[in-house]
Amino acid sequence: MTTDDPHDSHHRRMRPEDLGTLRTVMAADRTLMAWVRTSLSMLSFSFTIYKFLEGMTTIKEHPESPQRVGLFLAGAGTLAMVLGVLSFWATLKDLQRTEEFRLGRPSLIMGLIMTAAGVALFIGIATRVV
Repeated sequence: MTTDDPHDSHHRRMRPEDLGTLRTVMAADRTLMAWVRTSLSMLSFSFTIYKFLEGMTTIKEHPESPQRVGLFLAGAGTLAMVLGVLSFWATLKDLQRTEEFRLGRPSLIMGLIMTAAGVALFIGIATRVV
């Protein structure tokens, strides 16, 4: 037997019904997508710079420099993504106190994938696998 009670724990709406809450959720989505874009830029730039500097023959005096630059940028991109995901999660949890809705959103899934990719890239550069 199903119930239409919105406070039933088994019945969560995908989106909030309150227009103000919905707008805030959409704004949080856009903000997280901006974090994803920034993180993706930093991660791709870290890999590119790492490979470019690694291929240069003029850095014989400091062979660890490309790795350090790549690690710094990969770490910064990953940290940016972690901070974005945590901020997004905190915003949704605050909104959920006023109205029950599902927290699983496509932008959150993408943020988590980018976080995992950033960690993998950081480890790859640190161990010189990539």
